[in-house]
Amino acid sequence: MNRAVRMVLSTTLVLGLAASALSVVQTPASGKSKERAYLIAYKNDIPSDLEERIEESGGSVETVIDEVGIVSATSDDPDFLEKIREDKEVLAAEEELEIFLDEEEPEAADGQPITDIPQPDWDDPDQNYYDLQWDIKRITNNFKSHEISKGNSRTVVGIIDTGLDFDHPDLRDNADEEGSKTFVPGTKDAWDQNGHGTHVAGSIAANGKMLGVGPNLTVRAYRVFGATGGAQQSWITDALVEAANDGVDVVNMSLGGWRWMAHNYGEKGDSASMVAYHRAVQYAVKKGVTVVVAAGNDSRNLGSLHDMQEYWKETYGLDIKGPSRVVPAQIPGVITVSSSNEWSEDEIAFYSNYGNPIDIAAPGGDNGPEYDRLYRQDPKGDYLDKRDFRYRAFSTYPTYLPPYFTSNLKGYAFMHGTSMAAPKVAGIAAVIKSEHPDMKPSQVAALIKKTAEDFGKRGQDKYFGAGEANIYNALTE
Repeated sequence: MNRAVRMVLSTTLVLGLAASALSVVQTPASGKSKERAYLIAYKNDIPSDLEERIEESGGSVETVIDEVGIVSATSDDPDFLEKIREDKEVLAAEEELEIFLDEEEPEAADGQPITDIPQPDWDDPDQNYYDLQWDIKRITNNFKSHEISKGNSRTVVGIIDTGLDFDHPDLRDNADEEGSKTFVPGTKDAWDQNGHGTHVAGSIAANGKMLGVGPNLTVRAYRVFGATGGAQQSWITDALVEAANDGVDVVNMSLGGWRWMAHNYGEKGDSASMVAYHRAVQYAVKKGVTVVVAAGNDSRNLGSLHDMQEYWKETYGLDIKGPSRVVPAQIPGVITVSSSNEWSEDEIAFYSNYGNPIDIAAPGGDNGPEYDRLYRQDPKGDYLDKRDFRYRAFSTYPTYLPPYFTSNLKGYAFMHGTSMAAPKVAGIAAVIKSEHPDMKPSQVAALIKKTAEDFGKRGQDKYFGAGEANIYNALTE
C-alpha cells in the first residue's frame, strides 16, 4: 500500500488544499527505518524493466502513470533516493509528501453560525435557497443564462477533490457515481467524507433547492483526498491523466500549494512533482480538456518572487533563495481563478492570491466588508468574531455529515475560498463546451476572458485578470 510519510516544512515541497480554509499540516516522520514514498520522473518512456530497477535500488513500485513517465515507489532503504538518482533514465526523484487538511476551528472566538434559515424539506418541491445564491445569480445574470443553456448531460466535469455525495437530492441526477474513481489507498469508492468536493460540485451542476452554473451538466468525482485530508502528488497526477483518458470536457482542481525549486534540485534539474504537474496538464489539454484551478488563499502576489520568498520566511522561517511557484495555479495551460466577493467590484477577497498568473475571477465569497477592512489593516489581528458567514458561498454539502460550522443547515454549507471560485469558472467552461463541443481549451478560455465583467482597473489587471467570469455574457456573445 502506498503510504506517504509526513515531513517537516524544511523539505523542498509543500502542498495545501485551496479550500474554504484548509491548509497544510505536516509533521516529522518517526523512526529511522519507516517505509517512505518516492516520486520518480523518467526522462522519456518508463523503462520496460522498471520493477527490476526499482527493486535493485531497494524499493517497490506502487503506481505507474505511463502516459506522463511518472512512477511512485516505496522503500525503507535510507539510500533508496541516492541509488535511484544514479539511473541515467531518471530525470528527477524525490521523497513524496502527503498533504493534510487543517480546517477552521469553530471553537475559536467566531462569527455566529447562521441558524435562521429553514432546514431543507426534501418533500417540498417549492422550497428553495435561490435567494442565498448571490454568487451564482451574479454570474448567470439572475439565472437568465439558464433560459439559454443549462448545459447537457453529455458534458462532463471531472472534480479532482474529496469525492461527492452521490445521493444528495440536488446532485443525484447529475452525479456520475459509476464513472467516478478513488485514488486514495484503502478506499473503495469516491463518496465524500469531508464535504469540500460536494460543495464544489454544487456550484457547477446542482439542480434542486439550489442551482449550479449548469444544472444539466454531469459531474464526476476523482477522489484524491481522504476523510481527514491526505493526498500525494502521484494520486493527483494519476487522477488528472485518468480524467483525460475518460474523455471529460473540463477538470476542476480546487487544490494547490507552494513548491520551492532550488536550482539543480537533486542534481537532476526540475523537481519530480513539478515535472508531473507540467506533463499531466499538458496531456489533458492535448486531449481537449479545459483545466480550471484555484489561485490559492495566501493573499500573495504570484508574480513577485520577493513576495513568495517573504511568505516562506514569515510563515515557515525558511530563507529560500531559489524560484518558488504555486501549483497548479502557475502551471502553463490552466485557467487560474482568483476570488471576488459580494460587496465590491474593486477589491478581490482578502485571502485570494493575485498577480500575473490570474486569468479570471469568480465569486468565492468572504467574511464581509467589516472583516475585510480589519484584515487589510492588520492581517495578523484577532477579529474572528467579526466574520459574517452570509457573505460566503452557499452550496451543497454531504447530507450524511454533521452541519459545517458556519450554519446549522443539513445538506448545505457556507464556505469561502478560491476553491469556491474555481468551480464557477469550470461550470461556465462546461456550459460553453455543451454549446460548442468542438471548441479547444484555448478557445474556451479566450471566450471566458472576452466576456468577463471588467472589475477592478480597466482591462486586464493582477487581481481580477480579465474580470469576473459571466456565463450569460458568454452565451450571448
